[in-house]
Amino acid sequence: MFDFLALPERTTKPRESGLTHVLDKGFGLDQVRQFLEVAQDYVDIVKLGWGTAAVTPNVKEKVALYQSFGVPVCFGGTFFEVCVRQRKVEEYLALVRECEMTCVEISDGTIDIPEEDKLGYLRRFAKEFRVLSEVGSKDADFIMAPYVWVEQIERDLAAGAWKVIAESRESGTAGIYRATGEVRTGLIDEIVHAVDPERLIFEAPQREQQVWLLQRFGGECNLGNIAPADVLSLETLRLGLRSDTVEQFALGGDD
Repeated sequence: MFDFLALPERTTKPRESGLTHVLDKGFGLDQVRQFLEVAQDYVDIVKLGWGTAAVTPNVKEKVALYQSFGVPVCFGGTFFEVCVRQRKVEEYLALVRECEMTCVEISDGTIDIPEEDKLGYLRRFAKEFRVLSEVGSKDADFIMAPYVWVEQIERDLAAGAWKVIAESRESGTAGIYRATGEVRTGLIDEIVHAVDPERLIFEAPQREQQVWLLQRFGGECNLGNIAPADVLSLETLRLGLRSDTVEQFALGGDD
């Protein structure tokens, strides 16, 4: 219907770049179905936020529903960390297999996991799953030097991570952002000076953060912690169909 518009070229699923990583905070089955009937072409991964999976009825059926639409699902990193804390990693692995998941998230943003232990989990899980690693703290007051970010990202990638998620929390007020939500531009510049941004997923729950990252890295930037209600909005930003990015991405004009 809208073929008359000249739009920027977008990669198609399954994508390696231009990923939209969505945060599900507790959808029911009907909500999942309604959401994907509209947005499935623009959703690349869904994370069941934090430990919400443990209190979600019919979670196995929910995962299966997402995956029937071609959308892989993973449990939240905090859920993994709780399993590590309680020495229940084998039970976690059994649950992931039971749900027939193809990806997992491994993080240490809430509890202290020794570096070698985290890398060991990465190496082990990468043999069977597509692994998302997360770097950065959920504590807004904790400031990590840029070189430490780079070292941790590079170690996780070397250990087998498919993509590394740059932490921001669901609120977008920690990690790669200041407590106000403002982008730590110098930090991100130093990270991408050493690491190909295609290997990263930048958590960007706030529209202003999404705009900054798309303007900095282009429409194929990998973005995470996107609310389901914001998926179509983000896609219009990627295509220059919203005022924030028309000048950068909308084709035509004087050229």
